[in-house]
Amino acid sequence: MTKIRTKAAIAVVLAAGLTLSACGGGDDASGGESTTLSIVGFAVPEAANKAIAAEWNKTPEGKGVRFQTSYGASGDQSRAVVAGLKADYVHFSVTSDVTRLVTEGLVDEAWDDGPNKGVVSSSIVVLAVQKGNPKNIQGWDDLIKPGVRIVTPNPASSGAARWNALAAWGHIAANGGTDEQAADFVKKLFANVVSLPNSGRDATTSFLNGGGDVLLAYENETILATQNGEELDWVIPDTTILIENPGAILKNASPKAQEWLSFVLSDKGQRQFALKGFRPIIDGVDTSGIEGALDPNDPFPAPKKLLTVENDFESWSALSKKFFDEKEGIVTKIIAESGKAQ
Repeated sequence: MTKIRTKAAIAVVLAAGLTLSACGGGDDASGGESTTLSIVGFAVPEAANKAIAAEWNKTPEGKGVRFQTSYGASGDQSRAVVAGLKADYVHFSVTSDVTRLVTEGLVDEAWDDGPNKGVVSSSIVVLAVQKGNPKNIQGWDDLIKPGVRIVTPNPASSGAARWNALAAWGHIAANGGTDEQAADFVKKLFANVVSLPNSGRDATTSFLNGGGDVLLAYENETILATQNGEELDWVIPDTTILIENPGAILKNASPKAQEWLSFVLSDKGQRQFALKGFRPIIDGVDTSGIEGALDPNDPFPAPKKLLTVENDFESWSALSKKFFDEKEGIVTKIIAESGKAQ
């Protein structure tokens, strides 16, 4: 059932992207001098990318550049690009969704050779709760208590879901637990999951509509929701994971795409990410006055223990096989056994 829904989602994404492409092409033809860049990304950074684009359009390099965009679940978006969705620049949740494009010959193998290692935005996994925290959620162990209803997206389609699962696993494995103990914890957590939406953004929407007691979420999603007038609180658990979102230029991209990526990685680009709740990936970026943060002038407090893929999970290639392989992945099996993905 999960595979069928994923294929259907790709078809919808591809159709929507082609519609946008037709509109973008028309604008290009009528304008004559303007460049249209096609951005394909996961749902969560859409607001930040729009803000960055607005700032870039004010520069000589970005003046007159138009954008056609497609946003959705990271895995679905990656597969849609393979299936033919036009893209100059991709911004995905997890590295494996870019390496899929490398394997298909669409992105250069050296895409992550720079000092940022291909990462363009970052955040951490937090535990979002209903306003006032009525269930008194203080950390991971509270999530496996009876009666706690959890919302997290589906790892089959969503990169956010994979970050959430890794953070939950790390709560046990990075604190002296064995793989068996970590798997048992993740199994208990998914027993309390009441909703597995397609993407991180869909999960946020479900939670804000009263769909659960706890949302496993990107920190920036909680800040953005608060900026948009939603009422929720969140807890930074003692152990969490550094979310590192990759961005890449396709081989056949417009030359303007590289200038766009350079701006994304600049102080000005990263400031726009910060304003939408993302943690800057470079030092020296102004992070004051972040509306919606728990403390607008200290919006990104350091977790007690911050896990990373490199230090705690070897690599995306290794963890993808271990946890998310379609047949043998530990998390894949746990979800299948729970019946929640049906």
